[in-house]
Amino acid sequence: MNEKFIISIGRQFGSGGREIGEKLAASLEFSFYDKELIQLASEQSGLGKEFFEKADEKTSFSFLGGLFGAHNNFSNEMYSNSYLSNEALFKLQSDVISDLAQKQSCVFIGRCADYVLKDHPHCLNIFISADMDDRIKRIIRKQNIPENKAADLIEKTDKKRASYYNYYSNKVWGAADSYHLCINSSVLGIDGTVEAIRDFAVKMFKI
Repeated sequence: MNEKFIISIGRQFGSGGREIGEKLAASLEFSFYDKELIQLASEQSGLGKEFFEKADEKTSFSFLGGLFGAHNNFSNEMYSNSYLSNEALFKLQSDVISDLAQKQSCVFIGRCADYVLKDHPHCLNIFISADMDDRIKRIIRKQNIPENKAADLIEKTDKKRASYYNYYSNKVWGAADSYHLCINSSVLGIDGTVEAIRDFAVKMFKI
């Protein structure tokens, strides 16, 4: 297969988006990238993972970010007292995403991959939501925290993801017109959602 196909997944916290993405990638025999992108960006840039982890899908945007936008060339000017602007880190991570998308068919989780790959000829953009009760139960199970803390964590994480996406993409996180397909994983369950997205992708990509 010479053509490379991309599926970008945005997701509400606790919706099962990562698990769905992993299973979808395995089903289609695509590569899967989520936090792996942090490691790759670290290796290619020579910067420590902590730089990327600190700026990953966060709401804070530095003063340097305002001066040197993500669309400008990366340069030494983006260093200031060993601090690297969030936009420079976004640019480095975006370069990794673009490079991977040229070499292989991939499923990307978050990190504005749909915006980064907006000019890619075969990119399917998905948003996964879920009912709040299901999201709370999933976070309680995975993180072993009380219900009230799970609900608070969901609210805060979604706000961070929305701010990150809206800032870099100039689109609206979770809004239907920002994606090709929006799907509630509570309706069909994890495996059913994987199957539905797979069927959609096969028809869209004609594979």
